[in-house]
Amino acid sequence: MTPLTAEFLGTMLLILLGDGVVANVVLKGTKGNNGGWIVITTGWALAVFVGVTVAGPYSGAHINPAVTIALAIAGKFAWAQVALFIVAQVLGAMTGAFLVWLMYRDHFDRTEDKGTVLAVFSTGPAIRRYSSNLISEIIGTFVLLFTIFYITGAEITSSGEPIGLGSVGALPVAFLVWVIGLSLGGTTGYAINPARDLGPRIMHAILPIKTKGDSDWSYAWVPVAGPVIGCALAAALFIWLQ
Repeated sequence: MTPLTAEFLGTMLLILLGDGVVANVVLKGTKGNNGGWIVITTGWALAVFVGVTVAGPYSGAHINPAVTIALAIAGKFAWAQVALFIVAQVLGAMTGAFLVWLMYRDHFDRTEDKGTVLAVFSTGPAIRRYSSNLISEIIGTFVLLFTIFYITGAEITSSGEPIGLGSVGALPVAFLVWVIGLSLGGTTGYAINPARDLGPRIMHAILPIKTKGDSDWSYAWVPVAGPVIGCALAAALFIWLQ
């Protein structure tokens, strides 16, 4: 498996299972309806575990543009590969979101609230204030990346390939994402991953969902810009502390 294929598949599985748990909890008539925030955060954590497990041996399992950018800033990943990795991640996220819709489409059709339908695909603020929402995403992503640097040591192999998240296995990162969701996810839904939000939001816009409304593009810049800023700050601090 090539690194780009691994990033595509790892991100696809992340979104299939992550957006899938949201669909199971919020859509009308599902077995998991009204399961609550604990179920959602646990599902997302385990989705990270699956995505990292699959992609880790082949690409280092970035499965998140913020990870790719942070490693490049820290000098642990080639800038020439950054755009290719991000494209693979976004396409994987779009594919995962499509599969969620395919699986839950009968429940999408029965769910009348347009905001609930959008929530399956993308994040949104509990209180819409762009400055506060941006800060939330910056802080959440900073915690994610700064901790990942110390989990993995931001190491590379002797041949120059990124080890990334796969260096110590998927479980520590799953626990990290879980605690971020539990502790910091209440304000914006903790995107902490531009591909996680942008890819599914694009699919929400183009899929033939009977009850969908606006894709909230006026907010879409926050879960992209916030993680990029947060990952850059985490990489800068990691470099300064070395």
